[in-house]
Amino acid sequence: MPFIEESDLLDLHKDLDKSQIINERLLDQIKVKNKELKKSKIQRNVLAVFTTMILIGGLAIFSFTAGLSQSSNAMVDNQHVLMSIDSVDAYRARLETLRKKNDELSLVKEFYLAKKFIENETIYSVQVKSLVDKNLSLTSEGLTNTLLVKNNPFYAYSVGNFETLQEAQTFRRELVKIGFPDAFVASYKDGKRLKIESPN
Repeated sequence: MPFIEESDLLDLHKDLDKSQIINERLLDQIKVKNKELKKSKIQRNVLAVFTTMILIGGLAIFSFTAGLSQSSNAMVDNQHVLMSIDSVDAYRARLETLRKKNDELSLVKEFYLAKKFIENETIYSVQVKSLVDKNLSLTSEGLTNTLLVKNNPFYAYSVGNFETLQEAQTFRRELVKIGFPDAFVASYKDGKRLKIESPN
């Protein structure tokens, strides 16, 4: 196994800590966005009920004024119709704003569901190191697809989350080219290593 300089190892440890912090922040943001999504759904339902009540009230006022005499109430009818149209337009604009917010929250929800799906599926990753200490900073801010798996008594550090073995093998070959000759592909499910895969 090749020798690694202590300064390089410390840099890798720092990078891993940064990545773990970033991943924790992303999970916190997902939780916040899920709460906002629930709140938005409640607001949307309340707004729909309120809009329906306004429309029914506007129609009731319009019907009431239409039943009165034509000469004295013609001007009143026009004012109620204009007021109803203005309020309907305002509610339509509010509904459109809420729909846009809902679309944004749906994207966050899809990301969260995709992450949950990955946790339940078999994935392939390239293990580059196995270390005794968990509190090591081995990732850079650019590498967010990393795994740190406990294999007693060591922590296995892997990079990349791939759906197919071929993708992981291609990535492993690139890592070997840049200085990780001991890198190998392993399959994982539910955060646990299943087996070491063929290097081809």
